[in-house]
Amino acid sequence: MANLSKKIFVIDTNVILHDATCIQNFEDNEVVIPISVLEELDQFKRGNEQIHYNAREFLRLLDELSVDSDMSDLNQFDGKIRVVVNHSWHPDVEVIFKEDCPDHRIINCAFKLHEETPDKKIVLVSKDTNIRLKARSLGILAEDYTTDTIEDISDIYPGNRLIENVSTEEIDMVYSSVDIGTNDLQSIEKPTPNENFILKNGQKSVLAYFDPFEKSIVQINNPNAYGIIPRNAEQSFALNMLLDNRIQLITISGKAGTGKTLLALASALEKRKSFSKIFLARPIIPLSNRDLGFLPGDIHSKLDPYMQPLFDNLSVIRNQFKNSDQRALRINEMLEHEKLLITPLAYIRGRSLQKSFFIVDEAQNLTPHEVKTIITRAGEGTKVVFTGDIHQIDHPYLDKKSNGLTYLISRMKGQDVFAHITLEKGERSDLAELASNLL
Repeated sequence: MANLSKKIFVIDTNVILHDATCIQNFEDNEVVIPISVLEELDQFKRGNEQIHYNAREFLRLLDELSVDSDMSDLNQFDGKIRVVVNHSWHPDVEVIFKEDCPDHRIINCAFKLHEETPDKKIVLVSKDTNIRLKARSLGILAEDYTTDTIEDISDIYPGNRLIENVSTEEIDMVYSSVDIGTNDLQSIEKPTPNENFILKNGQKSVLAYFDPFEKSIVQINNPNAYGIIPRNAEQSFALNMLLDNRIQLITISGKAGTGKTLLALASALEKRKSFSKIFLARPIIPLSNRDLGFLPGDIHSKLDPYMQPLFDNLSVIRNQFKNSDQRALRINEMLEHEKLLITPLAYIRGRSLQKSFFIVDEAQNLTPHEVKTIITRAGEGTKVVFTGDIHQIDHPYLDKKSNGLTYLISRMKGQDVFAHITLEKGERSDLAELASNLL
């Protein structure tokens, strides 16, 4: 009978590219790295994307472990690591998978271990659904790497609450703009820091939020930013927290057309005097997951299709004003002097994020580790805003539960310097809203 107390985990390349520290998360079990994984990592050593950084970091870590027997750098890791270098095809694998490729070599390694060590439980860990299916077809246990996965997305914090049947006295109390403690309003129970509320009854309603710094319920009253006026309650909530300098980390989720990026950019322009630079960035997820190199033209023509939606949002703000208006001229000046920079996220690496308003668009295509890397690089006086739609993920190895935006919302909820809002109502057009809901 297999010894189920200890397992042998065979690690796929994409797990390492997803999390360079993954081998710390297998407790006292054995971790096997097929030699073909190291060969694949060699192809990712050069580049500026997070996956290239992860490849380099993992190889450095493995190099240190190979000469450091006490594993002092991995005090959480109690198992052992070995690289399997002997590659000869098992007849059962060779006859099924005739193509010689890294995926099949990794499966072959796991299958041979499965045959050679019947007393151990062999588990192939991969972010690739197809590899997991192929492995299971051979009777090999295969799992996704779920260390940074959220178990139940139905519990994702929405950032706001609709509370009905609130007494007129309580609504009037919020309108009076006096300091209202959480115990003064019976209708609001256990508010989360920076949580938003729609308080209403049959006659009146009011928008409010819980200010964790003053420990009070505060009315939200007609916020606007650089000519952009909110069209619904959720957008009012978003603008209110975007304009609050005390809140350093913000996430805004919602489907296309809800105004996520537009509100963030307008707020950055409105608060420009508080920051030395505005960065508007997004990760590059090439079509069909192919490298940018296959696209024709120079680097600018390759990147233009990915950056265009960000320029479109800027155009919406700029086109509110006449060309001679100071607000329009100021935007042009900021672009010319790189005080406002629209760029792929990879190009931000290594730049100073001191006193910056940093907007990361399409954050659902980032891994939890990438999100952590961005936030930990934020210097003094920097505000970081992540926007995205967890239902529109283009990354091949991420889903609603494992993407960086979902992970960030779930882990940061309750922190005074963090705020989140989910935008539900689209504001592009009735046709766009209809298509988004029905198609």
